[in-house]
Amino acid sequence: MGMLAVFCTNAINILAGVNGVECGQSIVIAISVLINSILNLSSDCWSEHMFSLYLVCPFIGVSCAVLYYNWYPSRVFVGDTFCYFAGMTFAVLGILGHFSKTMLMFFIPQIFNFILSVPQLFHLVPCPRHRLPRLHPSEDVLVMSTVKFKQSDLGSLGRLCLFVLPKLGLTKMTIDDDEQITITNLTILNVILRVMGNTHERTLTIYLLLLQAACSGVAFLIRYQLVHLFYDE
Repeated sequence: MGMLAVFCTNAINILAGVNGVECGQSIVIAISVLINSILNLSSDCWSEHMFSLYLVCPFIGVSCAVLYYNWYPSRVFVGDTFCYFAGMTFAVLGILGHFSKTMLMFFIPQIFNFILSVPQLFHLVPCPRHRLPRLHPSEDVLVMSTVKFKQSDLGSLGRLCLFVLPKLGLTKMTIDDDEQITITNLTILNVILRVMGNTHERTLTIYLLLLQAACSGVAFLIRYQLVHLFYDE
């Protein structure tokens, strides 16, 4: 339970920094929780799901109000405060509502982002202070952010990461004549930009929210159609 609380809060916090992303992903997850709770009101655990509804409905309302001002061009920046508030809300819902595994399935993009970020978060590969996509002012689009370092700065695990990740298309790596390595930062936002190309900040947010919604659809498919592969009953 403690690990769920730590993961939920930090998973949203490291997938942030673009107008509307923090609130947007939280709203999609919350709506998924809302639907899941409604579908289970006739089950034996109806009281736990009713409790979930008591918390998630106000959360959706508050988050929509914040998103109105946080959408591009943002007039309000949510920062760590909202990320930790949202993450802890989801952790409480999953734990006290007794659907922690289902909750984690609603976090598929966040899990992917965390796993992709591990080499930088644990300093197997150099990690800059900010890994956000970079603004290209003349074209008003976001481009992939990069980090540059010497090949000698890498240990064996870091070299392994840079052998595997470019082959999977999850980062772009170049090596200059001085053996300086440049890679795109290891985030899902950079992966989206790598796949879709440089794009406006609002469009990047929409891409991420569509991905979040699609992954929630996959979670419902697993939970209600492929349930025996993941649950005891």
